[in-house]
Amino acid sequence: MSVGEIAGLIAAVALCVFVALAAVPLLKLGRTLDEVRLAVRDVGNNSVPILQELKGTVVATNDELAKLSVVTEDASRVAGHATVVTENAAQLSTLFAATLGGPLVKTAAFTYGVRQAFQGRKRVKK
Repeated sequence: MSVGEIAGLIAAVALCVFVALAAVPLLKLGRTLDEVRLAVRDVGNNSVPILQELKGTVVATNDELAKLSVVTEDASRVAGHATVVTENAAQLSTLFAATLGGPLVKTAAFTYGVRQAFQGRKRVKK
């Protein structure tokens, strides 16, 4: 046996030891990848019902938001009508004060004066 053959034999043995040492982590990596594959399959199987339920929830939420939009529009209309009523009442009270308020106050003052005068005459007669 020559030196080259011995070196080749040592290299072959070293390569066999390296392959044996590398085989253990590769086998563990293969098992890990199998577990990952199973986990991904389970996630895929379980996510479909969750997504369908989420879709139903989103549809129901959109329906409720549409109803809320209608209610909000109605409330806006009611507020607008209330503003109109308030403005009309303010204008009516201004009109009342301008047309009847002055004469009414004068009439009230006149009747008060007449009553006081009659009461004063009754006191004098006694």
